[in-house]
Amino acid sequence: MTSFAEYYDRRAPEYDDWYLGAGLFADRDRPGWREDVDALCGAVAALPPARVLDVACGTGFLTRHVRGEVTGLDQSERMLAEAAARLPHARLVKGDAFGLPFEDGEFERLMTGHFYGHLDPGERERFVAEARRVAGELLVIDSALHDGVEPEEWQERTLNDGSRHLVYKRYFTAPGLVAELGGAGDVVHDGPWFVAVRSPLT
Repeated sequence: MTSFAEYYDRRAPEYDDWYLGAGLFADRDRPGWREDVDALCGAVAALPPARVLDVACGTGFLTRHVRGEVTGLDQSERMLAEAAARLPHARLVKGDAFGLPFEDGEFERLMTGHFYGHLDPGERERFVAEARRVAGELLVIDSALHDGVEPEEWQERTLNDGSRHLVYKRYFTAPGLVAELGGAGDVVHDGPWFVAVRSPLT
């Protein structure tokens, strides 16, 4: 088994297969998946333009729909290389989500997609503290709780090269995520596969 960081670095060239239902995901039975991906992208695009930091931006699959002045951050150089091809006008930075290399209040919104659900309680606390330092609101996009998964579980994942990786993963209801982030937020998207919640940080 490899580290979480190495897993995502190795996964970069095939990461979008998960969204697109291609490669190892082509035969998965996910009713309504494509429609929910489209709805999630539409919900991101409908948000007001802002100075946005996308933490753990990955390949930029969701980042490309953000309106405003966009900065993407990821710890993986390979993910950032994928994102660079998709986001020619964004600023892309290699960095640590728990020690963001930005000034206090530099952004109006901090967004993160499918990162928050991999954090343990201590990591969540550190991440939200950093988000609060650099931005006025937090947008969390993650996986919806659905049949066949537990709210919290360890998953063994296999990549195209046959390597196996143990990954911690949480699934959310939209109201539960609002409550976890302080209770004052609003639901941006609540679908069968994805949830997105926007919460004030001030």
